[in-house]
Parts: sequence; C-alpha cells; structure tokens
Amino acid sequence: MTTTAPSTPAVQLLEVSPEYAGQRIDNFLLARLKGVPKTLIYRILRKGEVRVNKGRIKPEYKLQAGDIVRVPPVRVPERDEPVPLAQGLLQRLEASIVFEDKALIVINKPAGIAVHGGSGLTYGVIEAFRQLRPDCKELELVHRLDRDTSGLLMIAKKRSMLRHLHTALRGDGVDKRYMALVRGNWATSIKQVRASLGKSNLRSGERMVEVDEEEGKESVTVFKVLRRFGDFATMVEARPITGRTHQIRVHTLHAGHCIAGDTKYGDEAFSKEIRDLGGKRLFLHAYMLTVPLPDGGELKLQAPVDEMWAKTVERLSAPL
Repeated sequence: MTTTAPSTPAVQLLEVSPEYAGQRIDNFLLARLKGVPKTLIYRILRKGEVRVNKGRIKPEYKLQAGDIVRVPPVRVPERDEPVPLAQGLLQRLEASIVFEDKALIVINKPAGIAVHGGSGLTYGVIEAFRQLRPDCKELELVHRLDRDTSGLLMIAKKRSMLRHLHTALRGDGVDKRYMALVRGNWATSIKQVRASLGKSNLRSGERMVEVDEEEGKESVTVFKVLRRFGDFATMVEARPITGRTHQIRVHTLHAGHCIAGDTKYGDEAFSKEIRDLGGKRLFLHAYMLTVPLPDGGELKLQAPVDEMWAKTVERLSAPL
C-alpha cells in the first residue's frame, strides 16, 4: 500500500496491496487512522463517506488486492508520543524472546504482564514490542494469554504470518500445552473436560466465565497428570482443544481441582498454603507450542517456568 500522509485533513486514496487482501474494511481503517475514535470510523462507514472502488460498503466488507479505498478528511487529534516504557521492562521482554525470524516473534511471557494495554493499563507486551521493534510496522498479537499466566506467546511481524496462524488456530494445526498446579489429587480417569462456557458480569462489573450448558459455547480441554504431591496437589498438563476465555481455569474448577493462585476461580485457603511456600503467582504456564509454518515446516518450542515456580515446586516436593 502506498500513500503519503497529508499534513492537513484531506481525502486519501489508498490502494490495497495483496498483503491486506481479506481484511475487513473497519479493521483496515482502525489500523491506519491511529488516534481516531472507533465511533468516528464506524460513523464515516455508516454514512457512506468511505468508498471502495467508488462504491459504498459495509463495515464487514473484506478487501481485495487492488481495491481503491477512499478515506474522507479525518482530523486526527493531536497527542503526545507514547511515554517510553521503563528500560528494565523492555530489557526483560527482550530477554524473554525464545524465537524470532523475519515474520514471527515468540516470547516466554512473564506472569503479571498484560499482553496489551486497556482496562486501566497504559501498556502491555504488544506496546512494548512496538517500541523494541520500531521498524516493524505490522506487529500484532497472534493470540492472548491472561495477565497472570506465563509462557509462550506469539507476535506476528507480518500480516501474512498473522493470517496464516489465525487459520491454523481456527483448525487443529496449533498444539498449545499448559502446566497447571491444581488442588487435590487429580484422578487419572479425568482425561478430558467437555463443558460449555458462557460469560457473565457480576454486580461489581467484573467479567466471569462459568459453565453454561444451555447457552455457552462448546469447550473442550484434554488433561494429563504430570506429577502428584500426595493428596494435596497435582501438576497437570492441559491442552485446550477450543480457545475460550479462562477455559483452563474454569475447566479445572469444574473438575473439582482449582489452580493455585487463581484469585478469580480458585480456593483462597489452598492458594495461601502455596503462597507460604513462596508461590505468589497464578500457577498456569504455557510451556509447549507446536505451530505449522507457511513453508510447510513446523516450529516446536518449550519454555521453562520462572524461578518462583521452580522453587515453590521444589519446596512442595520436599519431605516434611
């Protein structure tokens, strides 16, 4: 796509390159009109001020290579440059990279760092990497991890890789595996949890996910016992077949074995015992990832747990 950003608001004619074929027009505009409120973008779409090949289109229209997009004059509000993030955080994230090539970055995300800004947060992993890789203009998260979950997280450097991995995620091409420390003695017979999940809001406004077999979305997680700590706790491997919000956390709870350190779905007494051993975090870690590459190859990665996790498990397994 070639265009020159005008210094004052003026009509822009943008030619869609093959790289952006298949993208929705609303997402295309959101990415290019930085700082313009989303409501304004949908208003100019609704009023027909945005044209594709001189015709009106709907927000869900998918662009084709060679389309000419007419963007009306839109005044982008003046705003300061993003506040540079602390060097310590940037260095920590740079050090967390486990794989990088021309199209993809994979990091071992530390627990406690959000993947993107929002909900009171001014930054996240993606904002940090846009500062770390200023020449990569198309950096996007391929998927998400909860703020308190650690482990393997993919960031696409090119839109073609983003599209490829999203297609793989919608099918069965991506194998993601997590480790979780759960309460109690997990029965070997529990090899799979199939329970539909739905979202609800508490009076406080907090978003919760719960099992809802009538209106929820089908959700499946495959489990395997990795290690037992008597009747007190079990380390399990969780492989989500579907990708619902908080799926593993709610499925372990549904099976009767909540995750240590889970402040939303967990058991405070169990979490306190783990904290007393030094485990002041959510014990959910995305430790293994297998993804198909566009050239037909396969990328297999593993990410170690952090020192706090390792030392807590060491103390948990020590004889009384």
